[in-house]
Amino acid sequence: MATILIIDDEKAIRKTLTEILSFEGYKIDEASDGEEGLKRFGEKSYDVVLCDIKMPKLDGIEFLEKAKGINPDVPVIMISGHGNIDTAVEAVKKGAFDYISKPPDLNRLLITLRNATEKQDLVAQTKVLKRKVSKVQEMVGVSKPIQKIKDTIEKVAPTDARILITGENGVGKELVARWIHEKSNRKSGPMVEVNCAAIPGELIESELFGHEKGSFTSAIKQRIGKFEQANGGTLFLDEIGDMSLSAQAKVLRALQEGKITRVGAEKDISVDVRVIAATNKDLLKEVEDKNFRLDLYHRLGVIIIHVPSLKERREDVPHLVHYFLELIAQEYGQPVKAIDPKAMEELQQYDWSGNIRELRNVVERLIILSGKSITAEDVETYVLPKN
Repeated sequence: MATILIIDDEKAIRKTLTEILSFEGYKIDEASDGEEGLKRFGEKSYDVVLCDIKMPKLDGIEFLEKAKGINPDVPVIMISGHGNIDTAVEAVKKGAFDYISKPPDLNRLLITLRNATEKQDLVAQTKVLKRKVSKVQEMVGVSKPIQKIKDTIEKVAPTDARILITGENGVGKELVARWIHEKSNRKSGPMVEVNCAAIPGELIESELFGHEKGSFTSAIKQRIGKFEQANGGTLFLDEIGDMSLSAQAKVLRALQEGKITRVGAEKDISVDVRVIAATNKDLLKEVEDKNFRLDLYHRLGVIIIHVPSLKERREDVPHLVHYFLELIAQEYGQPVKAIDPKAMEELQQYDWSGNIRELRNVVERLIILSGKSITAEDVETYVLPKN
């Protein structure tokens, strides 16, 4: 049965609601004010919250705003004896599931709770199904930069425009590329990835364009390159700023003419490929330093998408933390751990040099090493650097 958190500064109201809802089979926790309620909310997973509006220390609207930052999926039902239509509208606008006046009508309260718990179940089931069905992870975040990226993807994905994705290591450039492919007309075709920084300069041309048997010492058989493998789909060139100048020239020709030539061959091969490139370097600076071709930069950057660092979108950190808490708990087959609000504040203020990649690793570490819930002390012990 669902677990409900009741937050109300009137002891008689809490007692009455607890008795009624316990009789109906719900598990109940109580809090006497908004601060205590927020602490409990961060320490434990709840299915629904019943929250008074007029309370000392932290009122119901303030609790609602903070709770949505900790876990936006938990339905919060506001209850008040001092409310009016404006208060109800404000509460719903800020994310409340519903608004009920005091004294609450028992039938309406039970129906609202049933609807809220059913919604919670559907949200959880939908997330699990999406992860099972989709080949691509969610793009988590509510910040303006992330919303701008999502809007840009919706516009450019159905086209064949070439796209250059920029940003620091670990920000999710590959995820952006995958979503572009997933929403494109080429999604039924392959998406082939090449990490240009991981391939030695003398082998990059063979990797991209393929080679004929005997074209060089170790070419003991014919090899099909990544351009041919991606035919009819998308080729993602990650860390393209590390590509050699000779390979850049051949990539430029492939983009201009739609043709490639295998190493050691004379015959051209036509390819139909959409190229998406990514880099953590300033390519215009690389052009100035004569490490990158200006004409290739212009060919690649028809559309430029910059993925911000976590420092530039700290408001997304709580959403990412909860996403990873659920994802990793599912992978481990464990219940989702709650996280204390102060612990979340510490994580939100931390400078993530490794960005999302580092954040995921830290969440996994906290899940493994913390107790029943993740506390600020756990963050200080296992995350924050020691002086």
